[in-house]
Amino acid sequence: MAATTTRFTLPLMAAAMLQFAPLAPPAQAGAPQVRSQAPGYYRMMLGDFEITVLSDGTHAFPIDTVMNNITPAQIGRGLDDAGLAQPLQGSINAFLINTGSRLILVDAGAGALYGDCCGKLLEHLRAAGYKPEQVDTVLLTHLHKDHAGGVMRQGAAAFPNAVLRMAQGEAHYWLSASAQAAAPEFLRSFFDSARAAVAPYQAAGRFQPYAAFGQLEPGVRALPAPGHTPGHAAYLVESRGRQLLVWGDIVHVAPLQFPHPEATVKYDSDAADAQRQRRALLDMAASQRMVVGAAHIAFPGLGRIGAPGGASPGYRWLPVNYEGAPGAD
Repeated sequence: MAATTTRFTLPLMAAAMLQFAPLAPPAQAGAPQVRSQAPGYYRMMLGDFEITVLSDGTHAFPIDTVMNNITPAQIGRGLDDAGLAQPLQGSINAFLINTGSRLILVDAGAGALYGDCCGKLLEHLRAAGYKPEQVDTVLLTHLHKDHAGGVMRQGAAAFPNAVLRMAQGEAHYWLSASAQAAAPEFLRSFFDSARAAVAPYQAAGRFQPYAAFGQLEPGVRALPAPGHTPGHAAYLVESRGRQLLVWGDIVHVAPLQFPHPEATVKYDSDAADAQRQRRALLDMAASQRMVVGAAHIAFPGLGRIGAPGGASPGYRWLPVNYEGAPGAD
């Protein structure tokens, strides 16, 4: 009899409890999704220098139509291993160096040349605590639109007090009418955008290409890295024995070009030179344990290079460890 009573009583008790249970609070998911990213800057210390990476935005990188010397199977496997798919969003990063006495910007993003995806560098510069008027020098790795477009804003110099510098060979090529006439059709608009970008600095007497690679500022050296463009440069930043290699367009797509450094892009002016420079700088950065500042690796584009060896068939990208409050290195 006891078993029968329990069998019928428990469901009745449960139903009674449900009648008096408090109702769940109303859901708050009616709040709209924000759909915007955090301000695109990231800070680290390099010895006595403060490095601030600035995002200009991300854009869809058309791997299938741009990359050469790599098979579709290798592309598919590389993206799949990284958990990525096409269209791949490529970062556009620039690097602000505060030496304590000078403020130096390496590359300036695309500005208005890539549309609404990009042109966020000035906004992020201000969010990071700086003003465009405070920049003393802008160093360009090369004069492609996504590195030089941001030095100009509505026809005026975006950095009105800065000197604009790049390798003389780079300036000579992209400002040359004869080079433009001989270039592939898809590159000809790059010559127009290069001339427009440098024009305000030329007019102000602040356009100063350098004839020789080497030290340009205390702690900042220019290194030749031709191949992607004829006068492409990298910049080696050093303070208290710490090194940062800002290498421009040595790598465009990390999950493909680290395991396959032979992979090139159709925008390379000399694919063979681009391959040689990639291997040389990868080996240098790996052997000397440099931090690399990469223009197109996922923001903030700071990491070290793991050399091939053991079970690893190719180079590896080792992102820097995030620091919430960067202090002295």
